[in-house]
Amino acid sequence: MTGPRLGFFTRLLEEAPAVDRYRFALEQIDQAERSGFASAWIAQHHFGEHEGGLPSPLVLLAAASERTSQIALATAVLTLPIDDPLRAAEDAAVLDLLSGGRVQLGVASGGTPSSFPAFGHDPARRREIFDEHFAVFLDALAGRGVRGTDSRIYPAAGDLERRVWQATFSADGGRRAGARGDGLLLSRTQPRTAEAPDAPLHELQLPIIEAYRAALPEGTPVRVLASRTALVVDPEDRTRALELAEDGLRKLAATMHGADVDGLGIDELARITDTHVGTVDEVVASLAQDQTLAASTDVSFQVHSIAATHELTLRSLQLLADGVAPRLGFATGRDAAASLHSAHHSAHHSAQPASAVPTAGIPAPADPILKGAS
Repeated sequence: MTGPRLGFFTRLLEEAPAVDRYRFALEQIDQAERSGFASAWIAQHHFGEHEGGLPSPLVLLAAASERTSQIALATAVLTLPIDDPLRAAEDAAVLDLLSGGRVQLGVASGGTPSSFPAFGHDPARRREIFDEHFAVFLDALAGRGVRGTDSRIYPAAGDLERRVWQATFSADGGRRAGARGDGLLLSRTQPRTAEAPDAPLHELQLPIIEAYRAALPEGTPVRVLASRTALVVDPEDRTRALELAEDGLRKLAATMHGADVDGLGIDELARITDTHVGTVDEVVASLAQDQTLAASTDVSFQVHSIAATHELTLRSLQLLADGVAPRLGFATGRDAAASLHSAHHSAHHSAQPASAVPTAGIPAPADPILKGAS
């Protein structure tokens, strides 16, 4: 593999009824597979259409499994403090069988506190609840008795427990993911500090990757996915794409980054929000500055927070695969999908419990694919 595997990500946010959003997502996953993407990642959000359009990603991915044959079908992320972890494990095991072993499971503690009370949970306890639910989730996937009983899930989940990824904004979260031998999911953008308001995104994310790699058990495969926002268009659609981007990027810059957006143009909004929008040449040039990608094994592209139409999203997938990926060395096609399918395998794998977080210093990154490999 010459560079990170190419992936697709969606939050299902088109301005359309739910039934159309789901149809669009399935058509986009189908296009991603035909264009050679290695993975398709689906977000989970509850209560309302503006944050995200899908509470049940495993259900949608089951439909996608019937339309596709090789692309990885992945969650980014299951909100484990809200979900029943046993039912999530059971559903994931069924999906993995239906899809021929193509499931990748991204999990996190959740970023929408307002969703927790309706599920009977206090959002202030979400890290604590995540740890409790994560332990149950892993026991179920690994075929161990659940909650101290002899009950084991059926169907058995095989090695699905080793296809787990954890999402985080912090080096501590990177250490937790690494200590267990899980994959690491990085966000498309992050708030900057007051001390470095203009820092490039890689200055925030490379330390997370270093902490993750330092915590990995020796011989455990490195799995790092960087999510990014990109809308790639033909030259004749460039003006329209920038118009569609402005409102969403202005809101994101104000809410997540705390920027004073009055008077800011689209170029500055794109810089603040780490958004890549424009022609193939423009997106290649902006992505080439992102040093996180060279340290990642996977990269997934979404159009949000750009209000792209379904048709522009489909075309962007084609241009990412045919125009951007070859010039940046992204891995595509059947071989890329197959390499992700087996990326978690290692004869030396010995993952630690989620609570085992190393406290030693962070060394420089090792080989980009396998820590400890010669």
